[in-house]
Amino acid sequence: MIKDFGPPVILAVGLLPVLCFLALLVALDSYKLVRLRIVVALVAYGSLAAAASYLASSLIFKLAPIDLHTYSRYVAPLIEEALKGSVLVVLIRKRRVGFLVDAAILGFAVGAGFAMLENLFFYFSRIIPYTGLGSWLVRGFGTAIMHGGATAIFGVMGLSLMERHPTEWARSLGPGYAIAAILHSAFNHGLLTPIHSTVAVLVLLPPLFYWVFETSERGVSEWLGRGFDADAQTLELINSGQLSQSRVGTYLNALKARFKGIVVADILCYLRLHTELGLRAKGILMMRENGFDAPVDDATRAKFVEMEYLRGAIGPTGLLAIQPLLHISHKELWQLYMLDN
Repeated sequence: MIKDFGPPVILAVGLLPVLCFLALLVALDSYKLVRLRIVVALVAYGSLAAAASYLASSLIFKLAPIDLHTYSRYVAPLIEEALKGSVLVVLIRKRRVGFLVDAAILGFAVGAGFAMLENLFFYFSRIIPYTGLGSWLVRGFGTAIMHGGATAIFGVMGLSLMERHPTEWARSLGPGYAIAAILHSAFNHGLLTPIHSTVAVLVLLPPLFYWVFETSERGVSEWLGRGFDADAQTLELINSGQLSQSRVGTYLNALKARFKGIVVADILCYLRLHTELGLRAKGILMMRENGFDAPVDDATRAKFVEMEYLRGAIGPTGLLAIQPLLHISHKELWQLYMLDN
């Protein structure tokens, strides 16, 4: 006799595994680079993506002669991974993701939100009956975590390739999307039994995330060491009055022929504020690594207000001219965003 499992058990099996996996990823982030409110917002976005996917599938079934199996194997992965990954594209392009671990957590959060709404739909529509606990185990531990893992892979690959090809977005983001869709399609093909597919997801994903976390933490440590020394040296030159004897000073002197003296003075102030905020951001990361909370104070926020004023005073041409001095890269832009939010 098959036992009829009640709603609490079914809901727990369908929703909790992916949430627990996400919570574990957030807890393992030693630098606490991703804010909890961003994670929650992306879980909500994932749910919206699931709703949009359902509407898209309904429209496709009305307009095209396609059966459910063909759709789930070849069409759904393309649509769902595009919907899930679109928010990561925006975040990466706006320099809101600094390191691989950020991309992994944010991507998994989107996938978790998608899977949760999808499982709630299956629950309330009674497509999978309460008696089918095995099916719910597959959905909770297999399909749901697959959704999170696929989107995390998209984010990690996109960010990694973007750092190598910062101006070629299709080249940077295309491979991650393709791999996420292929993995999703392979899962939907049912090449393995549902239980074996679930076991494969649970066996393969943790080592992948472990590698991402280890690689990311090494990258953060190396970047902190190099960047902190460089920023400290630049700030020391500015504060000691010896900047004119450095390569930065030589470059600023060359700008005097192109800009008014007051603009050059604003550029120097902007460079000082940018360097101070860079040091502050790196200091916050170092404190977080050692378990200390380091909130942004009012003085730091005032520096952002002053920087915004200086950006207007310097103008687009002046900002473009000082890019070589700021060493603006993906991570430098991210660290300023981290402080300003």
